[in-house]
Amino acid sequence: MPMYKVRPVHGGPGALLAEPLPTCMYRLPSVHCGAAAPPAPEGYGALKDIVINANPSLPPLSLLVLHSLLCEHYKILSAVHTHSSVKSVPENLLKCFGEQTKKQSRHEYQFGFTLIWKDVPKPQMKFSIQTMCPIEGEGNIARFLFSLFGQKYNAVTSTLIDSWVDTAIFQLKEGSNKEKAAVLRSMNASLGKTPWLVGSELTVADIVAWCALQQTGSSNAVPVNVHKWMKSCENLAPFNSVLRLLK
Repeated sequence: MPMYKVRPVHGGPGALLAEPLPTCMYRLPSVHCGAAAPPAPEGYGALKDIVINANPSLPPLSLLVLHSLLCEHYKILSAVHTHSSVKSVPENLLKCFGEQTKKQSRHEYQFGFTLIWKDVPKPQMKFSIQTMCPIEGEGNIARFLFSLFGQKYNAVTSTLIDSWVDTAIFQLKEGSNKEKAAVLRSMNASLGKTPWLVGSELTVADIVAWCALQQTGSSNAVPVNVHKWMKSCENLAPFNSVLRLLK
């Protein structure tokens, strides 16, 4: 059975009959440029959960720095838990987010930031737990968290930042003494030209590199430009709070 009939459009010489269109179907919004876009969802009232598993034997310091920085820009609901796979966690790590006093209802926060001390080989993170595969590795998680600040970089700057993050993780933190010395020379050369590793502003590269130096115990024997840069980092409250954890 046909859905509808179409009458002839020629009713005679010079005549044109208007054909009414069917009304049984529904309208779709235009996808062409110029059509009104739906309003973007606001973070307020739609809390996004960040859940990180990390091993207390090697705490991901860069993620703690980034947590503090995020707290300066967003309303963060923070929590620290211990998984059953871990027998004990030092008191300073259990209080790494400070004393948490929940003064507002959950929906009034923009992000939930939960750190779980767990026996895992490397840090793991989930964002919007129901829909996302985990992100693994301190460097990758740090990149994601820093992206929440909405910074935009050109292709060259983004490549340099990524390169420094990988260098900090795989050579400065996990490499041989020879590799670490080579990285410090490269850092010293770069920091002789700009105040931060990539230009005139703090990036995730500075955060990850500074934390790698702290964890490897290399912070006491660094070239002059690297030493000056480290002091600039430590003058910022989020870095200073991590330093207190290490004492």
